Amino acid sequence: MRIILASKSPRRRELLGTLAREWGFEFEIITAPTDECLYAEAPETGVGTLAVRKGAAVAAFHPDALIISSDTLVDLDGKPLGKPEDASEATEMLNKLSGRSHFVHTGIAVHYRGSVFSGVATTAVEFRALEEGEIREYVLSGEPMDKAGAYGIQGAAGAFVKGIDGEFDTVVGFNLTLLRRLMKEAAPVEFGGKDD
Repeated sequence: MRIILASKSPRRRELLGTLAREWGFEFEIITAPTDECLYAEAPETGVGTLAVRKGAAVAAFHPDALIISSDTLVDLDGKPLGKPEDASEATEMLNKLSGRSHFVHTGIAVHYRGSVFSGVATTAVEFRALEEGEIREYVLSGEPMDKAGAYGIQGAAGAFVKGIDGEFDTVVGFNLTLLRRLMKEAAPVEFGGKDD
């Protein structure tokens, strides 16, 4: 079976690599341009829509492959925080998150043989109060620029986190518990007998 990850994210590649070694499969990475607008959808549902859309864009060109796609949004008071466009926006996002709790939603979709299996995992994250200097230093490092909510919990921003309620890999951007379930649903013959 040909398996494609429709994401250039190094974090998703690494996490899928863990599952690939565990379950004994190989995968390749192919992406396609996708409309990433939410069109007024709430973050917790919109992130699933975006994941499906990303996978559909690749499945259109590779209909016989199993396509895995994902999207992650930070949700602060019901408003989505995506990837910052510049350092100023990253600083603004981190100031908003400072000393507060927020949700991280990760949507995953599996396209296979004309069917789509999708779901959303959510983890609550609490930030401690951040000092202006540490926000500035973190933004200057460049790490926030390709990450939803302007931070990566697996990087230096892990020091900002006071606590989480949910699965860590959801915040990283790829919930493996959800992915395992969706792959088993999409291809029960190939993956149905695999252990969780």
